[in-house]
Amino acid sequence: MRAFARSIGLEISRSAECFPGTVHKEMYFMEKFGVNQLRRMYLDFFESKGHLVMKSFSLVPHNDDSLLLINAGMAPLKPYFTGQEIPPRRRVTTCQKCVRTGDIENVGKTARHLTFFEMLGNFSFGDYFKREAIHWSWEFLTRVLKLEPDRLYPTIFIDDDEAYEIWTREVGVAPDHVYRFGKDPETGASDNFWEHGSGPCGPCSEIYYDRGEKYGNGPDDVMGGEGDRFMEIWNNVFTQFNNDGHGNYTELAQKNIDTGMGLERLAVVMQDVETVFEIDTMKAIRDEVCALSGKTYEANASDDISIRLITDHIRSTTFMISDGIMPSNEGRGYVLRRLIRRASRHGRMLGISGEFMARLADVVIRESRDGYPELAEKQEFIRRVLTEEERKFNATIDQGLAMLAQLEDQLSARGERVLSGADAFRLYDTYGFPVDLTAEILEEKGMTYDREGFAAAMEEQRAKARGARKASNYMGKEATVYDDIDNSISSSFVGYDKLEASSKISVLTTEVNPAEDKYGELVDALTDGSRGTVIVDETPFYGTMGGQLGDSGLIETAEGTFRVDETIHLLGGRIGHVGQMISGMLKVGDRVTLQVDADRRANIARNHSATHLLHRALREVLGDHVQQKGSYVDDKKLRFDFVHFSAMSTEEIRKVEDLVNERIAADIPVVTEIMSQEDAKKTGAMALFGEKYGDEVRVVEMGDYSTELCGGTHVGRTGKIQAFKVISEVGSSAGVRRIEALTGPAVFAYYEDIERELNEAATAAKTKPSDLVEKIGHMQEEIKGLEAELESMKAAAAKEALGNVEDAVKEIKGVKFLAKALEGVDMNGLRDLGDQLKAKLGEGIVLLASANDGKVVLMATATEGAQKAGAHAGNLIKGIAGLVGGGGGGRPNMAQAGGKNPAGIPAALAEAERVLEEQLS
Repeated sequence: MRAFARSIGLEISRSAECFPGTVHKEMYFMEKFGVNQLRRMYLDFFESKGHLVMKSFSLVPHNDDSLLLINAGMAPLKPYFTGQEIPPRRRVTTCQKCVRTGDIENVGKTARHLTFFEMLGNFSFGDYFKREAIHWSWEFLTRVLKLEPDRLYPTIFIDDDEAYEIWTREVGVAPDHVYRFGKDPETGASDNFWEHGSGPCGPCSEIYYDRGEKYGNGPDDVMGGEGDRFMEIWNNVFTQFNNDGHGNYTELAQKNIDTGMGLERLAVVMQDVETVFEIDTMKAIRDEVCALSGKTYEANASDDISIRLITDHIRSTTFMISDGIMPSNEGRGYVLRRLIRRASRHGRMLGISGEFMARLADVVIRESRDGYPELAEKQEFIRRVLTEEERKFNATIDQGLAMLAQLEDQLSARGERVLSGADAFRLYDTYGFPVDLTAEILEEKGMTYDREGFAAAMEEQRAKARGARKASNYMGKEATVYDDIDNSISSSFVGYDKLEASSKISVLTTEVNPAEDKYGELVDALTDGSRGTVIVDETPFYGTMGGQLGDSGLIETAEGTFRVDETIHLLGGRIGHVGQMISGMLKVGDRVTLQVDADRRANIARNHSATHLLHRALREVLGDHVQQKGSYVDDKKLRFDFVHFSAMSTEEIRKVEDLVNERIAADIPVVTEIMSQEDAKKTGAMALFGEKYGDEVRVVEMGDYSTELCGGTHVGRTGKIQAFKVISEVGSSAGVRRIEALTGPAVFAYYEDIERELNEAATAAKTKPSDLVEKIGHMQEEIKGLEAELESMKAAAAKEALGNVEDAVKEIKGVKFLAKALEGVDMNGLRDLGDQLKAKLGEGIVLLASANDGKVVLMATATEGAQKAGAHAGNLIKGIAGLVGGGGGGRPNMAQAGGKNPAGIPAALAEAERVLEEQLS
């Protein structure tokens, strides 16, 4: 700690080394530290206090269903707080990247709302508590950052006298600078008591900074007010109670510290600027937005909203893509897509043409790579995803504009001025068309939309989403007996090089299946026929992880046999063997023999090793932008998802197959080695986006062709894979393709099935397999002739059904009009008849309606002369289609529609005369 103090120019006396307070009389000269400096200073400070500095976790939550995205500094550390996992050290400090979109509608409109932010934190898992946390927060703020003590105001929970004594008696803060806040009597909420339903909770002590009168001197610019003068910059959460969910609080045996401090907020104070959009890293992005758009910040309020929104959203999207999140229509992918589209649309509003977000991402990466070097490593990938999504949205928004124009025409035709809420929501939900843009366009034409109807449609969608959520525990999962297992119990996997092992049973549970309301219980024994879970000290069974399906097999003693159907990983490093007792009994403490199904493991290993070869082959054929986005490997096939922006050609698939099979034939040794992450990086080993890796990693090498970080099981040599065959290549989601493939015996079975089907097809075609293609060609020619003959017969029948039409021709305002009802004629037949009748009329408009298989088809066609007189086939069809229970439209010269009500045909033909008369007026 002394070395750290000297590095920032402090001299500390022995008596004050542990808890320096305000008794030290110093001069305070606040330096305008940059964001990257502040991040390093904070982490260095707490490292000097014995904390382990951990890298920011991915924005994708690991093993936590309660969150879509990491939204707080403590969120990735929840298993350490609950005791379900043992932390790498009892003292930890992080700078965690976070994304929150709950207030997304306010982003840009205010100067404080953000979707992306960095949260500085120092954490204690049953180590130090209030005294150290309070003293260190004060030391960092006043002695490291040199903030004036008189401008700092701690707050505490109303009855937390312990914190009050520490602040006033030990730190030396004046009592009139310490504020007590309780819970809201109506809502029960409090800024100074942290709790989230049931589970760990406790009082907080926030620290506010008085930025001075220049940031506000109104009635709200006081401590506890809503003004901007006093800014919260630190929050010490003292996790000391457990809430049973019914308002009953008990002391925790292990008390924790969860400190949070927004890096951007701290930078606002240190750089003495008005808003987060003026701190150094964000101002660089903001200035680039202005340069691209030719706009000046703070010259136009409307432009400022767009500038701020883009500045914020490009940070979120850059970091989300860096963590492997891809745009999609659900989950976190939808959040990303929405952010990209909002930023892109506001770019249009600022007058930026074309795709621009990749250029802004370059600025984000330049400004943030000091703390997040992985951004620079993935820069090209980030650029490509942003550009591709922007390009798609530019096409989508044009579709939305076209659809809105059509809806406007329908409103005008009905004499209405209000677009339904359902239609406005469909534009928003289907096309990503912002409702405020819908409102703006409608307003230009003297129209509006039903805001209440839109809100109702939005709430209906949210209600469906809420209804789909599962009841969850603190980690967002179903609470089961697995949560009750003693935290000291763990399992170790010993099955990389053996399929049989001896071990002792540490835990037995009855069946866990929340879908059937089975949550399990801890038992001493499992007997014949019962289902449950067996946990042992050491196991050769691989648990489902990293896309590889877990092992199956048997667990045996002299007294009983348990069939393992699946092997799973549980929190706390435990491996569960899930299955059924097929004979006898197993008891806790029994010594058992565990035997993995060798054939099934061998097939899984073939498929897993093949995914590594496939990954490399795809990068070789398609390019280095290819990144694995997930996989699934079992004993039957492999599935591999990867980033690529178009379907693979047949030739590309063949090249990939050839490359993989060449490496299989070469019988390359598959070598695994445990090493540090740093050493693994030096080997060029590829890591999976968003995957959680420890300090030591397992590197799997297949010669100089493939090197990847992987914890799965593999063949000993590539020759064991035997063969590789791609059976499908399809789109999985936006920018992600999916390959399914077979290896080993499954490839041979695949070709056997094809051969059998080929022989069956040849038999059905009454030929030999070698002559099948020629025979199919002859059959197609024969079918084509029969189809032509059928069409000719149908045309003749339709003409005969038409009868004499001369008497049916009417003249409306000088334009000939022929309307005729038919039976059993399809749309192709109507179009042919329409062309014939139009030629017969010379000039005019023809309308035909046919009842066909209980449905209606309508077709209208108009000559050039009729169109000049005002006739419009599309509007004519649109005006009568509703009478036959349908809809449609088209061009002025030809239009068609379908319907479900043949009984409405006479009324439709009669209405057509009135509609045409209006057109010709």
